Amino acid sequence: MRGFSYSELNYGYLAENKKREYIKPVNYERRKTKKFREDISKRENMAYDAMWDEYTCANNKKLRVIGRETRVSKSGYESEVTVYENEGCPLRERCTTSLKNRRLEVSRNLLALRGEAEANIKSDEGILLRVNRSIQVEGAFGVTKEDRHFRRFFTRWKAGVIRALFLLCFGYNVNKLHHKIQQGRCGRPLHPLKEKVA
Repeated sequence: MRGFSYSELNYGYLAENKKREYIKPVNYERRKTKKFREDISKRENMAYDAMWDEYTCANNKKLRVIGRETRVSKSGYESEVTVYENEGCPLRERCTTSLKNRRLEVSRNLLALRGEAEANIKSDEGILLRVNRSIQVEGAFGVTKEDRHFRRFFTRWKAGVIRALFLLCFGYNVNKLHHKIQQGRCGRPLHPLKEKVA
């Protein structure tokens, strides 16, 4: 699959292929901040009533359904979007830059898929995978640039760069395997989580 983005298309692809997703959303850390939680314009900070299918904003105004649309992405993926709107509010300037009423456009399918993904990354397995990803990927670049002093390719043309990169990656992986053998860590692809001190 091409580069993962936090989209309904990609989540749908994973669901269709029976893959569990452990991708941390781009705004995952930002949603924990006080600034985000106090931003009344965010859908996440509005109360949702599933029975009436409406949102309630910070000023206790209702955002009700005014229509449903089918959106088609550049790749041809169709998404059903529900459009909500309120009927005027004195706090509108804090909620939207539009001159019209406050609107929300929500894909129920995307919200369901995001909810499932978030539950996955908060599970024990998800935490283990996130911790290991954070210590593996960036470290490879750091070792290559700082420890191996590799700053640029010295070959010309694409084929030469690909060969040089292949040799660089091969050497990195052999060195990593050697260290795993020395430390008796073969057969354990993930670092265990550290025990929490009581």
